[in-house]
Amino acid sequence: MQKKEMGRTGVMVTDMCLGTMTFGTQTTEAEGHRQIEMALDHGLNFMDTAEMYPVNPVAKETIGRTEEIIGNWIAANPGRRDEFVLATKHSGAGLMAVRDGAPITAESIPTTVEGSLKRLKTDCIDLYQFHWPNRGSYMFRKNWAFDPSLQNRAETLANIEDTLGALQREVDKGNIRHFGLSNESAWGTTQWVNAADRLDLPRVATIQNEYSLLCRMYDTDLAEVSVNEDVGLICYSPLAAGLLTGKYQNGVVPAGSRMDINGDLGGRKGERAFAAVDAYAALAAEHGLDLTNMSLAWARQRPFMCSVIFGATTEAQLQHILEGKDLVLSDEVMTAIDRIHKQHPMPF
Repeated sequence: MQKKEMGRTGVMVTDMCLGTMTFGTQTTEAEGHRQIEMALDHGLNFMDTAEMYPVNPVAKETIGRTEEIIGNWIAANPGRRDEFVLATKHSGAGLMAVRDGAPITAESIPTTVEGSLKRLKTDCIDLYQFHWPNRGSYMFRKNWAFDPSLQNRAETLANIEDTLGALQREVDKGNIRHFGLSNESAWGTTQWVNAADRLDLPRVATIQNEYSLLCRMYDTDLAEVSVNEDVGLICYSPLAAGLLTGKYQNGVVPAGSRMDINGDLGGRKGERAFAAVDAYAALAAEHGLDLTNMSLAWARQRPFMCSVIFGATTEAQLQHILEGKDLVLSDEVMTAIDRIHKQHPMPF
């Protein structure tokens, strides 16, 4: 692993980040606690969660449970809180299970931060992220019919200024340290950066978007924003919801897996995706690599990457991933991956 700076914050995080979105559904509290300890013991110093977690499914009765599980571990291990950077997220508009679908506003931020702090049993959130923009996002397979023509530019910019002001007040209170986005676009990210620089308010340090061998929308405009504005990508779903482990090939659906629970993997399942996985699996086998660890190593080596968020339902899966934490792919493999990408672009 390497450590990389989160934007311009001076905070260094490992280029692998423990994702926790199954803590409280597929992963029990005891298993989640053991995963935290395994990750820290292997040198990871970065953990990501969200107020809406756990998922699979998202349900009103379990909202906040993942933060509570992490908080219970923090309370039981008070001497270890300084070992990791802790990130969580404020849900955006439309998720009815949280605040009846209310948007992110200057008024919602203080109470939402307070709720996360209470559940996490910590004094400060290191990275506070907006889960998706109020105006909507082309992520989650919505890119195929994306239409920004109904957006209200003035309202968007006013909301950016108002919420940055609210974030500054939380920084002043000592409740949060740094700010990040998630599921944002290139235009949106630059508006946040410009407003922060203009008004001397919290500057975006990171952006958390989906990115994997099967989902490379970040490679162009957003990559340019990352490099020029020092907004590093913290990618989620680097294994494409498990597709890039190879476990779903040839019609296999393991019991209790994400495909077993939600069927189409959030719109990722399809013949083109399986064909692409076959090609990447063949490349891994040709070079004596494990497909899972090759997929994660490739993401970590991208020039705009800050950290790669991975999730593991079981301790065995986590151990498998951690075994590849120091893998570095050769130029030959990286070039071959690009050839396969051209043959199997945008498979979902």
